[in-house]
Amino acid sequence: MKIKSPLKDLTLIQIILRFDTDEKARKHLEAVLWKGGIVCPHCKCNDKTKIAERTANPDKKIRAGLRFCSNCKSQFTVTVGTVFEDSKIPLRKWLIALYMLCSSKKGISSLQLQRILELGSYRTALFMAHRIRHALKDESFSEKLDGTVEADETFVGGVSKGKGQAGRKSTIRVLAMVQRGGSVRSKAMPTINGANLKQAIRDNVKAGAHLHTDGSGGFMGLAPEYKHKFVTHGLGEFSRHEGENVITTAGVESWFSLLKRGVMGTFHHVSAQHLPLYLAEFEHRHNFRKSSDGERTDAGLLKAVGKRLIYKTA
Repeated sequence: MKIKSPLKDLTLIQIILRFDTDEKARKHLEAVLWKGGIVCPHCKCNDKTKIAERTANPDKKIRAGLRFCSNCKSQFTVTVGTVFEDSKIPLRKWLIALYMLCSSKKGISSLQLQRILELGSYRTALFMAHRIRHALKDESFSEKLDGTVEADETFVGGVSKGKGQAGRKSTIRVLAMVQRGGSVRSKAMPTINGANLKQAIRDNVKAGAHLHTDGSGGFMGLAPEYKHKFVTHGLGEFSRHEGENVITTAGVESWFSLLKRGVMGTFHHVSAQHLPLYLAEFEHRHNFRKSSDGERTDAGLLKAVGKRLIYKTA
């Protein structure tokens, strides 16, 4: 995926210098979210004649960027209806945090965010990071994966001790589907069986697509609905050429490898409750991997609309 952004070549030092005030950060957020014109988040009115900007006046508690919609008689700013709404953290720090999550290949820890952004507590940094991950999560998809899709499942979340299932009590199973040259979709699944695994494939992969998996029994039975081919890892087979087509799950395993390096090396522990948020973060970076860090950040800003996350659900 690609998104055009005036900040295509943006670096961390540039974002700190360019958005050194909340006013500048707000202007950029307005330019991204209101590119096609100002829209009232309450009634969705976009009539320019009905939306007026209030003159900033601290004495009267009129903040910069406040607007009034005469259609629904409501006041609003660009942050209303986004993950930034009602936050006491300066908007410039939100922008820097979002950039760092979108540009750090293996993620960034909440403790690191706390130190860099001089936040008051670890709890604040953690909640801030979870808000951003919540924004990056795609709630729905307009199209299913197509072409050649690799699917696999693995254990994520904790350090395994012991052998077999006894050593996996602290981990969560994750199913991932990667379209070659395209997007990735993943799903945390407390339990995986043939029925729910096949249903997840059907929900995300277009019928008739080339589906490559390992020899796990849960994937069996997807043909002829899909052009299903598999490699048998137990026999030392990791790829196989069939004409011009390469049967392998190397792409999805590569994504799993990066995810696990982030979990073990950056976050150290991820709970089952919050694992979907971390998956969303890694999905976003992969799906916008062909974009620059600045473009990937602006794509994240666009996803922030219509999402709220409060402490009770964080």
